[in-house]
Amino acid sequence: MNHESFERARGALQSRRRFVQGLALGGLALGTAGLRLPAIAADDARLGPQVLRGTEFDLAIGTSPVNFTGRVRPAMTVNGSLPAPILRWRQGDTVTLRVANRLPDAMTSLHWHGIILPANMDGVPGLSFNGIHPGETYQYRFTLNQSGTYWYHSHSLFQEQAGLYGALIVDPIEPLPYSWDREHVVLLSDWTDLDPGRLFRRLKQYAEYDNYYKPTVGDFVRDVRRDGWRATVADRKAWGRMRMTPTDLSDVNAHTYTYLMNGTTPAGNWTGLFRSGEKVLLRFINGSAMSYFDVRIPGLKMTVVAADGLPVHPVSVDEFRIAVAETFDVIVEPSGQDAYTIYAQDMGRTGHARGTLAVRAGLEAPVPANDPRPLLTMDDMGHGGHGAHAAHSMPAGHDAHAGHGDHGSHAAHGAHAAHGGGMLRHPASESRNPLVDMQTMTPTHRLDDPGIGLRDNGRRVLTYGDLRSVAEDEDGRDPGRDVELHLTGHMEKFAWSFDGIPFAGAEPLRLNYGERMRIVLVNDTMMSHPIHLHGMWSDVEDAHGNVMVRKHTVDMPPGSRRSFRVRADALGRWAFHCHLLYHMEAGMMREVRVEA
Repeated sequence: MNHESFERARGALQSRRRFVQGLALGGLALGTAGLRLPAIAADDARLGPQVLRGTEFDLAIGTSPVNFTGRVRPAMTVNGSLPAPILRWRQGDTVTLRVANRLPDAMTSLHWHGIILPANMDGVPGLSFNGIHPGETYQYRFTLNQSGTYWYHSHSLFQEQAGLYGALIVDPIEPLPYSWDREHVVLLSDWTDLDPGRLFRRLKQYAEYDNYYKPTVGDFVRDVRRDGWRATVADRKAWGRMRMTPTDLSDVNAHTYTYLMNGTTPAGNWTGLFRSGEKVLLRFINGSAMSYFDVRIPGLKMTVVAADGLPVHPVSVDEFRIAVAETFDVIVEPSGQDAYTIYAQDMGRTGHARGTLAVRAGLEAPVPANDPRPLLTMDDMGHGGHGAHAAHSMPAGHDAHAGHGDHGSHAAHGAHAAHGGGMLRHPASESRNPLVDMQTMTPTHRLDDPGIGLRDNGRRVLTYGDLRSVAEDEDGRDPGRDVELHLTGHMEKFAWSFDGIPFAGAEPLRLNYGERMRIVLVNDTMMSHPIHLHGMWSDVEDAHGNVMVRKHTVDMPPGSRRSFRVRADALGRWAFHCHLLYHMEAGMMREVRVEA
């Protein structure tokens, strides 16, 4: 399809989306004759999915019709529910889950995101097991040695985008260092009426399809008046060399997506109840395929008490950014008014999910307008302090860093280089690589940076630098070696990888059982990437190498360099990947092998 055809199709889709924007839809549909509520929430669609408790579970993966936009489409569901039922477990219990594949012609799987378990229970086809074929039932069985807020989702092709995800709560044996009177799960996600495979093919053909906001002649004139002719022309040339624009914040946005809160559209208004004066625990989960959300509740302070399931020292904030696959637990104390809006706008400010905290069903509070669209700068790209000419692209044939060796697959730098000292060196596999079109030159940790679009907005915004685990580092050893990996990509080709090598051609990253090591990530791309290591915790370090916070997913903003310690205490084959679904499928994934 040529550019003009794309534009016509995009315009038609946008017109239809505007037409249905006010519809209060957001649930399972019965055929094409009309809408109905799922049976599990027939009393009130705004209550969210069913909660299943215990130690024995039967889960059936199939398809159901849904209607979020005025058009009935097929979705993947668990026990007929989208999102899947909330699973409520208890620390110390052994749970058994019999997962049946009711799909007619597709293999499926479930991955228990953030749960530490044996490799054959992790649910990644091709690595930890063979997948669940049509008509088969696979039995997962494992013991829970942790508590907190987690989630589960398919790890097969694009099934997660099609609806196969749900919340997972593990109640603790011992009291936590915080208390609450009432709690709600707030599961954020993105929905598209497109077949997810078709969406992936569209990204490969025309990655900028959803980027409506490219700089105009008017923007150029404005910038000349503000910055002068020479600086403005140099800036435009820099972006041109990198084959991108400062509005490239996300690959897919609300021009394609409808954002959901607990499976409900903004017009549907998911509602969580409270009584005035109660402490309410909100368990936020980003279960989307590709969307970062900036979350706030106007009129309420939020006290962050857990990150990725584990308690942190409390931090009072007005707003936080939640990357794909992350979870944050916050406590709020609503009083003085009957309703508050839970507002989650996407990072590119093209749309939002929303719900309501209220004293009774049916109430609403004012919904904020989306913030102004942010623009990337050279500083965001890791080229700060060097002017526009520091922007460095890597088209095929360029060899700016040849001869430095491949530092992505073995210990190469030592602690000083791992934490930002010394000259930045890129792996040789990035040089003359047609799948790499950009490199950062001056990456920083950015731990105290709230992120693009959140700086100086008048609100107190959470940063990684605020997070400190309550529990001490249980290992205590210094890392015995460092492994550095660069996050790489080519925007026009929609190619993503580590060190310029896509998953299909990459050697496994091998860890020795029991070792303590450090993984250093450098984001050479202009996009944020949430990086998830299966099977083991990631102990995020500060700029001096001190352990800050334990997580299962580490966000990597553009131009950032971050490190975390790993204790290789889980034998087997594990996935290590970007949790942006289409980036993972396009190649940003590695196998990690822990061997005795």
